[in-house]
Amino acid sequence: MLDTKTFGDKLKNHRKNLNMTQEQVAEKIGISAQAVSKWENGVSQT
Repeated sequence: MLDTKTFGDKLKNHRKNLNMTQEQVAEKIGISAQAVSKWENGVSQT
């Protein structure tokens, strides 16, 4: 099982490899940029 820190690190690395901002990721999947930020920082459950 993936913990929130590991998930956040993987999400952030993948996003950066795609040269995308948190805002762009959020828009693509229909959530807020704040949610993406919380995921990347391990603050929010996935």
